[in-house]
Amino acid sequence: MVDNSTVMERSKKIVRASLTGIGVNVLLAVLKATIGLLSNSIAVILDAVNNLSDAMSSLITIVGTRLAGKSPDKEHPLGYGRIEYLSALIISAIVLYAGITSLTESVKKIIHPEAADYSIVSLVLLGAAVIAKILLGRYMKRVGEEVNSGSLIASGSDAMNDAVISSSVIASAILFLLFGFQLEAYVGAVIAVLIIKSGIELIRDTLDDILGKRPDAELSKAVKATVCEQEEVQGAYDLILTSYGPDTVVMSVHIEVPDTLTASEIDELERKIADNVYRKHQILTGGISIYSVNTTNDEAAQFKEAVTRIVMSHEGVLQMHGFYESNKDHSVSFDVVLDYSVDRPAVYRSICEEVSSQWPETNFKITLDSDLSD
Repeated sequence: MVDNSTVMERSKKIVRASLTGIGVNVLLAVLKATIGLLSNSIAVILDAVNNLSDAMSSLITIVGTRLAGKSPDKEHPLGYGRIEYLSALIISAIVLYAGITSLTESVKKIIHPEAADYSIVSLVLLGAAVIAKILLGRYMKRVGEEVNSGSLIASGSDAMNDAVISSSVIASAILFLLFGFQLEAYVGAVIAVLIIKSGIELIRDTLDDILGKRPDAELSKAVKATVCEQEEVQGAYDLILTSYGPDTVVMSVHIEVPDTLTASEIDELERKIADNVYRKHQILTGGISIYSVNTTNDEAAQFKEAVTRIVMSHEGVLQMHGFYESNKDHSVSFDVVLDYSVDRPAVYRSICEEVSSQWPETNFKITLDSDLSD
């Protein structure tokens, strides 16, 4: 089971960081809006709008975290963790909307320009705002990585981008004061484009989480290594890691074991694997499926080598596993993993036809498998 104390501590850290983000962004938004209105600078005003959208994002993160932390119930036995993905999607939409609105206003100022009027004091304050954003971005990103919060990591990255944006506003103001170049409307347009780009990237990343993406390669290898620590396990395949939120990940996996193991021995083995995987990776085990490995049939190993040579000679074959020869009905079962870049059905049919023609007396049961993890 998931450690509730760990979940609560994670929630507290996210809320604390988000409240810090709200406070800093609201203060910066008020400061920049005041400077923008007094200096008649569309770039500074849009920068203030950007800070306000960041504060709204942090507020949504808090709400999403609170809802995601609800205890599991009958309707949602694995909890409400995926609500965090929805909150991240809402944040992404807000960022995208702010960018589109900002771009519209900037284009209006380019068509109908108005001279800005900056002061040294306003530039100093904007410089202080840049420093504040850098510190805030580093803080939120660090906490986000510590607690595995996509929303906090996104907010931290966005804050660092905002520091760059604010720096460009200051640079355009200095150019105006020194040389009279009115670039602030164009800078505002650049800011808007960067905001739009950030919004699109956030939406893409969040949709990947919602749709289900390939697990991290290092995590997959580590989990498989943990599964294979038991001496009875001769291989681990078809690992699936399903996320029900940052705190709840469920594993299913196929393992190869000797065909001499009894049901009670397999039961004990599966329990050991589940305990070890949770202890080392905090991943729950949803199910462990069994591939039986020939141990009493000496000819099976040679037969496997011959079949493997034929199967692996086909384009796009990544792996072959789960080979088992049954003496009862003279059948052979195995799975073949094909790359997504090839015509999978066509390659699968070709493999079936070739091995069947090579050994017509054998009943082949070949399963087309998916490349689920590294």
